[in-house]
Amino acid sequence: MNSIVESPEQAKQDDNYLNALKELLLQLADDDFITSFRGSEWLGLAPHIEEDVAYSSITQNTMGHAAMFYDLLEELGEGDANSIAHDRNAEQRRNGTYLEKRNGEGVYFEEPYYDWALTVVRSFFYETFKKIKMEAISGSSYKPLANVAKKVLMEQPYHLAHWKLWVSQLQASSEEAKQRMKERVLQAWDEFEDVLELGLHGSDMVKYQLITCDEEQLKAIWLERVSETLLDVPSNSLGKKYGNGRNGEHTDDLKKALSTLAEVYNRDKTAVW
Repeated sequence: MNSIVESPEQAKQDDNYLNALKELLLQLADDDFITSFRGSEWLGLAPHIEEDVAYSSITQNTMGHAAMFYDLLEELGEGDANSIAHDRNAEQRRNGTYLEKRNGEGVYFEEPYYDWALTVVRSFFYETFKKIKMEAISGSSYKPLANVAKKVLMEQPYHLAHWKLWVSQLQASSEEAKQRMKERVLQAWDEFEDVLELGLHGSDMVKYQLITCDEEQLKAIWLERVSETLLDVPSNSLGKKYGNGRNGEHTDDLKKALSTLAEVYNRDKTAVW
């Protein structure tokens, strides 16, 4: 196979290449899909109206990114993009488990008691990694994916800057805010590691230059970048408390989220929106 793959037809000529590519695309799409959903649950509940508008915009952008990755999967013959997004069960998903974690107690329409510190830490950790991963994919051997990564990088750094500012402000705020942030960072440290991984096809992703960094390089860069902002970096190793989402291991939080996400879609799967 040529070092640069220009089209889905070319990608399909090598099964190993194709499988690694599809797995990478599922990770990218599913991460953004569930992240966007958790963001949407803050609509009307953010700390102030300016944040409500800003976070809603970030969430909409993130769902747009997921849609682009699902579209690439459709082009590779995986089925309709909407079906890929909504018809797969939890075991078929490839998002990191920490990303599916509920925002807090309650549900959106029934006295939600969400945790802003959790959201800030999760968003900062994820957007930091997403930028690193997009940078490593912008030179991908699969040109359609590289092109999408470059489009994402035109707006995603603004998302990251938003959450970095929140982290910095809360770390310099009241004692209660500092303590909540510290607790959520420690909690995330035990749960976030699978987000940083590439799954069972990771070696092929690197071999075929679908991504220009391997897992260890991605983790090292992420640790360096989050450490530039965090005042207290945990000394313990990163963990996967709830399993490895890259391998289809997920929590009930994801199952409930998928059910909610598909409510409108399931009413009429043939509808054009």
